[in-house]
Amino acid sequence: MPLMKIDIIKGRKKSEIKQILDIAYETMLTAFDAPIGDRYQIVTQHEDYEMEILDTGLGVERTEGVIIFTIITRPRTQQQKVQFYREVVNELHDKLNIRKEDVMFSIVENTDEDWSFFKGEAQFLNGTL
Repeated sequence: MPLMKIDIIKGRKKSEIKQILDIAYETMLTAFDAPIGDRYQIVTQHEDYEMEILDTGLGVERTEGVIIFTIITRPRTQQQKVQFYREVVNELHDKLNIRKEDVMFSIVENTDEDWSFFKGEAQFLNGTL
């Protein structure tokens, strides 16, 4: 049940944001073997001065096209994570000409007890899901 939070700098067209969301969703379905309809994505747009995304000493230069994906999900294998990173970056580059150096990911793992979809119920724990 991944929840994707996507942080970008303001200025992208609505159609480009939609493509970013679609690429991330489609890739997540295959890489994480998630069911169709398992789509929870939130885009937050920031002023350019609100995001400082440096390179951790790796020598990467970021542009205003930077995209940060924070994915909150059940535990995934190392292979699933690496596949997801690689495929999203390649698709964003191939379809939208987004620099591979401008895409960053962080996966935060949680468990079934950490989700409530409505009514204050734990649907994974009570058998609804």
